Amino acid sequence: MDSILKLTDVGLSYHNMNGETSALHHISFSVAKGEFVSIVGPSGCGKSTLLSIIAGLLEPETGTIAFENPKGTIAYPKIGYMLQKDHLFEWRSIYKNILLGLEIQNKLDEAHLALVDDMLITYGLYKFKDKKPSELSGGMRQRAALIRTLALEPDILLLDEPFSALDYQTRLKVSDDIYCIIKKENKTAILVTHDLSEAISLGEKIIVLTKRPGTIKKIIPVTLSIKNRTPMESRNAPEFKDYFNLLWKELNS
Repeated sequence: MDSILKLTDVGLSYHNMNGETSALHHISFSVAKGEFVSIVGPSGCGKSTLLSIIAGLLEPETGTIAFENPKGTIAYPKIGYMLQKDHLFEWRSIYKNILLGLEIQNKLDEAHLALVDDMLITYGLYKFKDKKPSELSGGMRQRAALIRTLALEPDILLLDEPFSALDYQTRLKVSDDIYCIIKKENKTAILVTHDLSEAISLGEKIIVLTKRPGTIKKIIPVTLSIKNRTPMESRNAPEFKDYFNLLWKELNS
C-alpha cells in the first residue's frame, strides 16, 4: 500500500529557563493509506507530542514529515484529532455539537449536512440528535465526537487515548464501534494508548517507544488468524497472548 504519511529522523526538545529537555529523538516510520497504527510507550515518552507534531500543532526541530494526500499531490492533508475527552458542549444539542466544525469552516452546505445525517443514521444516533450530551452514555458521546470529526472528511485520524475516560466494559464496546466506523469510512488512523490489549486489538502495526527522550524501540506488524477482524474478535485470536507478552517484554526490558 502507498504511504500517506512518512516521518524521517524527527526530533523535538522543549526549552525553558532551566535548560533543554529532549522529548523525541530520531523518529522514523511510515503509515499506509487505510492503515490503523497503535503507538505505545512509557508515560512521558512523547506519544502525545508525536501526535501534535503530525497534526501540525508543533514543529519538529529535526527531520522531515511528508504527506501524500488522496488526490495524489504532496500537501498537508486534513487531520482529524480525537482527544481523551469528547469535549461536547452541554448547551448545544448532539446535532449542533456535531455541526460545530462545519460551522467554523463555513461548510454547512447540503452535501455535508447529508453526510452528517447519513452517519447519524448509520451509527445509531439519529433519534438522539436533539438530546444534550448529559443525556447520552459515555459510549454514545464518543460516537458523536467521532462523527463530528469525520464530518470534516479528514484524511488521517489521530486518536489520543479516546477511550481512557470510559469504564472497562464500555471501553471495550466503544473501541469496537469506533474501529468499525473508521474501517467502514476507509480512514487512516494513529492511536496512542497505554493499554497493550487495546493496541493489539485495534492496531495493524504497533510502534513501541522508549522512555524519554522517545525513540523507536521496535515496530511490530500484527497478523491475527481471524476472518472478520474487530477489536473484540482480535482478543480471541490465538496469537493475541503472544503479541501481549512481546509488548510487555519490550516495555519492561
